[in-house]
This record gives sequence, C-alpha cells and structure tokens, in this order.
Amino acid sequence: MTQLILFNVFNGLIIGAFYALMALGLSLILNLSGVINFAHGGFLALGAYIAYSLSPHIGFWGALVVAPVATAVVGLVVERVLIRRVYGRDPLYSLLLTFGLAYIFEDVLRYIWGAQSVPFPIPPALASPLSPEYFFLTGYRLFMVALVAAAVVALFVILNRTKLGIRIRAGTQDLETVNVLGVNVRILRNLNFGLGTYLAGLAGVLAAGMLGLQPTIGTSLIMPSFVAIIVGGLGSLPGTLLGGLLIGVASGLTTMFFPSATEAVMYVMMGLVLLVRPRGLLGEEGRVQ
Repeated sequence: MTQLILFNVFNGLIIGAFYALMALGLSLILNLSGVINFAHGGFLALGAYIAYSLSPHIGFWGALVVAPVATAVVGLVVERVLIRRVYGRDPLYSLLLTFGLAYIFEDVLRYIWGAQSVPFPIPPALASPLSPEYFFLTGYRLFMVALVAAAVVALFVILNRTKLGIRIRAGTQDLETVNVLGVNVRILRNLNFGLGTYLAGLAGVLAAGMLGLQPTIGTSLIMPSFVAIIVGGLGSLPGTLLGGLLIGVASGLTTMFFPSATEAVMYVMMGLVLLVRPRGLLGEEGRVQ
C-alpha cells in the first residue's frame, strides 16, 4: 500500500511539475500583457516536435537545449506579428486570437509530422529504474524533476536579479509608469512573451519523453495550467508553482482511490479555493490581471 501511494504521489508530482512549468509561462504573459494565451499548449507541442526532429542529428541533449530556444524564437515572431495587435483591447480579442492559433498549431503539426503518436527516444541510461523495489523511480523521471526545479530557480533569479526581470516585475504592477520612465514596452512585452514560450517549449521536450508525442499533447496540459494559476493566485508566480504541484499530486492520489474523478478533482479544488479565498492561495488582494 505504501509503495502504491508513493507511486501515485510521485506520478502526480511529475505531472504537477509539467503543469507548473506551463503555468509559469502562462502567468508571465498574462501578468504583463493581459493576454489569455490559449496557444500556449501549441508552443509546448511545437517544442516537442522540434526536439523530435533534431534528436537524430544532435542527440537528446542537444535537442533539449535547442528546441526550447527555437520555440521561444517562434514565440517572439508570433507576438510581434499577431499578439501585440490586441494589447489594450477587450480580453476577448486575445482569447479568440490565441484560441484560433491553438487550432492552427495543431493542424500544422499534424500536417508536417502526421496525426499518429510517435515515441520520443530518451537516453538509455535514464530509462532504467533506479531500484527493483521502486520501479517507478527512473533516472529520466528524477532528471525531469531536477530540471524543472532548476528552470524555476533560474526564472526567479532572472526576475529578481536581472534588469529585464526587474522591468518585467515592475511592468506587471504599473506598465504605464514603466513606459513613462523610458522603458520600451513593446520590446519588454516581446521578450516576456519569448520567455514564457521558452518555458512551454522546455515542458514540451520533457513531456514528450514521458508521455509520447502527438499533435494534441499540449491540449491535455493547457487547462490544468490555467487551473494552477487560479488556485495559486493571479499575479503570483510562487502561487502558480504551488498550484501546479498541488493539483498534480491531488490528481495522482485520486487515481488510486477514484480513477474516474482524476480530471475532475482539479476543478473541485479550484472551486473550493475560490469559495474560501477568491484571490487564490498566494494571490494579491485586488489583483485583476
């Protein structure tokens, strides 16, 4: 029984790490630009497929480095060409635009790489269980948790220790004042969007190695990522991280006792949090974006 609980908790922790990584990118974009980016799952899938195409030539490790960067470049272009046209408008415009982009991403990926699921090879050294007793503790799963943790730490260092990060944080509080002080808001939003899509691309590469690869891989992760933002609290990146991990572990434990409620439990959690604390677990009072 103990082993079964550990298995489900660890699986939930890994899925929660994906949710958190996705949700952090979503939250960055939402907090600064006010864009509800439903295309974020498409960027995740794009990063995974880029890695899939590159890995035969530069190996898994090279693809892990290059694919998220390539995804971020695509994000920079998409923001410059399309997303910035809806800034300052009703949020419905950004929601509809990114919702349409999500379908475009999915169809383009299906056209280029096919509709069938394909395996994404990982290094053999990471594929084996670390012990016969805890068969679910593979090197790849531990590597994923460690890499997600490192990415989260790096993100918070960027936001707190670099000029770009400080400007992003200031912009989330008062973008007009940041603009008056001489910061180019267009470039700031563009780089922030690129940073958010980089996280999506990184999550995509990691998820492909565990879940397999299909054009809809981002669809299954996008809604839980929005739930993680709401549970954690709008405007709070630590809250987003906490929300992602909580709903992942909750889903993992629910799989053991009530398998049919695995997906529903996260929405139940969201409803309960909103009833008790409408701004989310770590959200700021009065935060609306």
